[in-house]
Amino acid sequence: MQIVLVRHGETEWSLNGRHTSRTDLPLLPVGRERAAALGPRLAGWEFASVLRSPLRRARETCELAGFGDQAEVCDDLREWDYGEYEGLTTPEIREQREDWSLWRDGCPGGDHPAEIGARADRVIERMRGADGDVLAAGARFALRAGAMCVLGFERETQVIQLWNDAPQ
Repeated sequence: MQIVLVRHGETEWSLNGRHTSRTDLPLLPVGRERAAALGPRLAGWEFASVLRSPLRRARETCELAGFGDQAEVCDDLREWDYGEYEGLTTPEIREQREDWSLWRDGCPGGDHPAEIGARADRVIERMRGADGDVLAAGARFALRAGAMCVLGFERETQVIQLWNDAPQ
């Protein structure tokens, strides 16, 4: 079994480094191009399950890549809720809190790392139950907009087979 992670195409806020969760931004033209470019790269791959976030950017990416009719909304794949930090860049946040770390501190009024971990665990468990390969939105990983990754196995060991591969 392999898991293919795809990050949504570029939005205005992903382009300029703003933390985006609840703000439901559309893809930029370059984001739409990259999402469409994923289609040929994923062609011929038969997925037992295709999961996506409930947000517009994930839906558009999935549709443009050619998997809109197979996609199932998975609320646990929604982006990290940045709460009070929504729309801010990391330098702007550090003006308020110099030592801030998303992975340690979470966001006031938003998600805490333990909540994200629990959601990720549920998604992984769901994917393990699929009868074949799985395509999923990869919002939990450092990925370039419109990039794809492949998680699989080498013998019995879970491995990263491809990481952050995006059309230029």
